[in-house]
Amino acid sequence: MTSITGITAIALAGIGWLFSLSGAVGILRMPDLYSRIQCSSKTITMGALPTLIALVVGEGPVSTYGSRALLVAAALLVVNPAASHALARAAYKVGVPMWPGAVTDQVSARGRVAPHEPDRGRGHRPAAGPEQSGPAEQDGGGGA
Repeated sequence: MTSITGITAIALAGIGWLFSLSGAVGILRMPDLYSRIQCSSKTITMGALPTLIALVVGEGPVSTYGSRALLVAAALLVVNPAASHALARAAYKVGVPMWPGAVTDQVSARGRVAPHEPDRGRGHRPAAGPEQSGPAEQDGGGGA
């Protein structure tokens, strides 16, 4: 490893360590679950990625460890936002309260999903009543 490569790898590892430390402090200090989810996703993304890139710079992208680090970094970029979103959405739907000092609840303000109500799933339509007959009722019902 050349000196410039080594310095770059150390700098990237240091940046990853600082982000991981700030994220860990944030997880401990944040008031509610939703803020902690944000801190944990920052820790994973901005803490692990520079560290993995430091490994790639130090070992080389074609080495065994470097190629695996690139694969893990790519997986983190895809999985971490989706997992954080799913965790926050599930917490919201089961009624985990927001911090009382939160400015606004934008989801319930839009009227899309009422908090503390079960999700009916996408594409859910209420049962057809007499005024909302479907195609089967309009043509006389019949089967085959």
